[in-house]
Amino acid sequence: MTTSMSMGLPGVSLAPGDHICAFYRGPAERDEILVPYLREGLRAGDKCICVTDDPLADDAVRDLATESAADPDLAGGHLQPLYSRSTYLLDGFFAIDRMIGFWESAVGGAVVGEGFGFVRAVGEMTWALSGLSVPEDLLTYESRLNDFLPRYPQVVLCLYDLARFTDGEVLLDILRTHPAVLISGQLMDNPWYIEPDVYLNRHPGTALPPSAGAVGSVRAAP
Repeated sequence: MTTSMSMGLPGVSLAPGDHICAFYRGPAERDEILVPYLREGLRAGDKCICVTDDPLADDAVRDLATESAADPDLAGGHLQPLYSRSTYLLDGFFAIDRMIGFWESAVGGAVVGEGFGFVRAVGEMTWALSGLSVPEDLLTYESRLNDFLPRYPQVVLCLYDLARFTDGEVLLDILRTHPAVLISGQLMDNPWYIEPDVYLNRHPGTALPPSAGAVGSVRAAP
């Protein structure tokens, strides 16, 4: 297993086990992150599991899946497009254990069952603003996901639109539950991250840890 790989963005590298919150504004910025991330995974022969919430994002992902079937440079990987209402909001509501079980089945199936050496997963998180979940459940899920990451060779990218997520306290807790953050084209180790065993014993509204105000180290592509 390589220790770093391209994210598909200029000068940005990923490491196995990364759980990244990507902040952006609007569909155009989202697709500038999403499509290169998936395309680079396909080029590397990865299984790419992409859950979108916006139908336009779903269209872009399905177009890439069609392209990959005809492009020999991308054909070694496999792109699985999914939608939030069949995953995060299955049966009309969000359930933490069910969603973590979904990732266990999807990622574990790709590695153990299908023989892929690496999985790139991505979730567009605007489903959390649908009124079918509460912020506490979203944040508990994001924190618990950190315990799942080491189980398989994978990275997970969570897409957060700052034009839609406007609650400052929720945004702070999104930072607390992701070890890495992508913003303005830079991927940084996140100084505000709190380990799950600590975070889950606190109320989401607790103060930032002492490292708040520090600047995370920027990842550079190899």
